[in-house]
Amino acid sequence: MPKTVYLFFPELLESDRSTRWKLPNTTQYQPVNPAAGLPLYVDLDGTLVKSDTLVDSLLALIRTKPAQLLKLPGRLLRGKAAFKAFFSEAISLDVTHLPYNRKLLQYLQKERAAGREIYLATGADARLAQRVADHLGIFAGVLGSDGTTNLIGANKLERMRRHRNAGGFDYIGNARPDLTLLAAAKEPMVANPSLALRMGMRRRGIQPVREFVERTHPLKSLVKAIRIHQWAKNLLIFLPLLLGHRFTMARFVPALLGFLCFSLTASATYIVNDLLDIEADRRHPRKRRRPFAAGDLPASVGIAISAVFLLVAFSTARLLPVSFYFWLVLYLATTLAYSTYLKRVALVDVLVLAGLYTLRLQAGGAATATPISHWLAGFSIFLFLSLAFVKRFAELENLRASGATPKNGRGYLVADIHQLRSFGTSSAFAAVVVFANYISGRDVVVLYREPHYLWLIVPLMILWLCRVWLLASRGELNEDPVIFAITDRMSLLLGALVAIIAVLAI
Repeated sequence: MPKTVYLFFPELLESDRSTRWKLPNTTQYQPVNPAAGLPLYVDLDGTLVKSDTLVDSLLALIRTKPAQLLKLPGRLLRGKAAFKAFFSEAISLDVTHLPYNRKLLQYLQKERAAGREIYLATGADARLAQRVADHLGIFAGVLGSDGTTNLIGANKLERMRRHRNAGGFDYIGNARPDLTLLAAAKEPMVANPSLALRMGMRRRGIQPVREFVERTHPLKSLVKAIRIHQWAKNLLIFLPLLLGHRFTMARFVPALLGFLCFSLTASATYIVNDLLDIEADRRHPRKRRRPFAAGDLPASVGIAISAVFLLVAFSTARLLPVSFYFWLVLYLATTLAYSTYLKRVALVDVLVLAGLYTLRLQAGGAATATPISHWLAGFSIFLFLSLAFVKRFAELENLRASGATPKNGRGYLVADIHQLRSFGTSSAFAAVVVFANYISGRDVVVLYREPHYLWLIVPLMILWLCRVWLLASRGELNEDPVIFAITDRMSLLLGALVAIIAVLAI
């Protein structure tokens, strides 16, 4: 068995040690071992693999070869089978990191060890299916779409019957097109069955003998996909209103609407980013658990959610000043550019991240008709640039500690780590200097009766920034620094002290 299987399914190693076999990759008829039972046919998309390989291939094409999209309409006019064949020609999908149904794979391993013939029978293109079969090493042959015939439903049943010389078979599927095959199978089985399939089986009186369900609850996956915790970054929209001491309910409502618009837009772009990065995420030890990479949410659901969120966000933004609408459009365009390209350009990526934070402040000022002072703009640029650098620094530090090399296409090398520390810490203290100059200036007396109290904030700010960089240097900062700030007890305590000092100074 290929070693790549053991990387994701180490529990299969023991059974393979005692049973070795070499499988032919052929669709030809082979004698059945009577003691092993009927031959078993297994569907690929949604069954053996929790995702849809056709959609995965489309996403990979969009990310790596967008010009090829111009050929899609012509191929689609030639039929679904030709459409699938085009992707096998254009994209080499990484089959080693697909989200396989582990429960089903364990069962197939046991059946194959007992001498049972197992075939991969799928509507996916045969070349892609063959690569999956070669990787797993448990299939006696492959039946797949051939560029002319789309092998689903009745077409698949006919091919299977000819393949077995009209003999009996067992089948494992997951979707409504599998209903015909499950009805004809001696022992119908399902894996992560869709609601439509369950209803169809109930109407036809089909009772599956086995179910291989391995999927996180859809609601939990949805919450994880939209990343509600990241909405905390959009609280910056309220900051101009608070720092300008112009808080009224009439201004708070526009700020709240602005927060909603940015949060929905952010979630939509996070989903788009996850979909475009789906193959890279599957190779990452932590990101492979994201809902789309893990196959817990279909990509089609993600696309639909993104569209709805953007529609609601931009419809709501029409209730706010035109200047806010401009900042929202700029935010969407910048985040999409970052997701598709800019995040892979060293240094440009951190500048963009820092700019997106400052952009939120500008949007908050536009929504509430509160001017942004040059002090606040300068302070935010340096502060958030430091936090962007510490995020990249922490990623490299964790890689260096594990002895790994960067493979996420960010444009950085482990050798850059010392320079990133220099950039980031310099930017952090530049933010402190800007804040200190603000306290010493004339503008502060307009808003504060006791501005000298604000000097107490300076050491607290230095303490927090130095602590963040110290934890990153120790390899203990494993998340976004902004999210760290709202979940770390020490950070929350320092934030509370800063708020108390600011109130005393008013």
